[in-house]
Amino acid sequence: MASTYLSKTLPIHHGAVYKWTYSFWVKRGTLGTNQCMVGIRNSGTYNAQIRFTSNDSLEIHDYRTSYKLQKITTRKFRDTSAWYHIVMSNDNSVSSPDLKIYVNGVEETSFSTDNEYSQNETTSFNNIYPNYIGQKGSGADYFDGSMSHFHFIDGTAYDASSFGSTDATTGEWKIKTNVSVTYGTNGFFLLKDGNSVTDQSGNSNNFTVGGGTLTKTEDCPSNVFCTWNPLEPELSYKGTYSNGNTTVATTTTGGTSLRGSIAIPYTGKWYWENKVVSTSGTIGDNSRLGIATGDSITVGSNVRYMSNGQKTVDASAGSYGATYEAGDIIGVAVDSDNNTVEFFKNGASQGSISYTMDSSLTYKPYISENSNTISITFSTNFGNGYFGTTAVSSAGSNASNNGIFEYDVPTGFTALSTKGLNL
Repeated sequence: MASTYLSKTLPIHHGAVYKWTYSFWVKRGTLGTNQCMVGIRNSGTYNAQIRFTSNDSLEIHDYRTSYKLQKITTRKFRDTSAWYHIVMSNDNSVSSPDLKIYVNGVEETSFSTDNEYSQNETTSFNNIYPNYIGQKGSGADYFDGSMSHFHFIDGTAYDASSFGSTDATTGEWKIKTNVSVTYGTNGFFLLKDGNSVTDQSGNSNNFTVGGGTLTKTEDCPSNVFCTWNPLEPELSYKGTYSNGNTTVATTTTGGTSLRGSIAIPYTGKWYWENKVVSTSGTIGDNSRLGIATGDSITVGSNVRYMSNGQKTVDASAGSYGATYEAGDIIGVAVDSDNNTVEFFKNGASQGSISYTMDSSLTYKPYISENSNTISITFSTNFGNGYFGTTAVSSAGSNASNNGIFEYDVPTGFTALSTKGLNL
């Protein structure tokens, strides 16, 4: 969502006693900064937040001239490759209020700060103050990542099982796409199966999109797509990530090397598209796209298509295809069954490269910018149907129905996603 946010003032103020529940799914992008999923603000005097802190803990607080509620988890949330299901369930009408926090169906019990509401305490949540989703309400602490199935319940404290369940086969927590809850007057349900801010609860508590662009993504709690992994590069080589870690602007200090969040299986056929959005200078041979093993500096085993038209296969370089530059889209097709890697420039094949992945190594999608003087901005479509915030111009055919791509997906190939892995 980056600098995008939603806003609305709820219809009614209930009084002193509150029961309410938040339930939403998030996939994080940037780490290490304060990022609000929920912000409620009545000037600077009363404000409440549900956020990830700068040290990646999960916090909920309600400040009304002093903290009436503040709970900060001991646990850190630094996985940028998966969705978190967060539930905040409150009932402070009881003698000993205990706001409950659930993450992926499990109640959090360890807190570095654990201050509860008093009984019958007036709360800023479920109040008539302006409500924000994606920032704290003062134009700061924007959430960077993706959100889905955002519920707010007025008048009932539900636990996580109302919104999710444990898969009997895998043991993983999975989403309930159709829930049976009572929303109450202030309740709402947003971001159901897309980027609509129209309330699906029946209350017509529709929100308004603030600055930025609220972009639809195929990446969702039931089908997690590959992204670039901001935890892999060394700090000195780290680029700037955005758009849910599908866009990266590389650094001019030593170049940048990055890898995807999902490993490429040794069976199956996998496809994704990289767009060279812009460069700060002549691209030359400095863009290298493909697959690779190794850490952020050591490339290891690899197959790469370079912007000067050459290829590298492990330690060997040679001629391959056309040159490419800013504006070009490079498709990557990895056939693990038949041991080939094939690159496409703007939909045209540059030729099949014979390559057998070493089963003792882990291969991932790979991008490298190899220059101390220029930077390159890449946007990758792993199947979300977007390059950054720009939708593909004319979606190609895709027989697997998994992912949306600019060009026709080669026969038998699919997106590198959890659904793709289970086809």
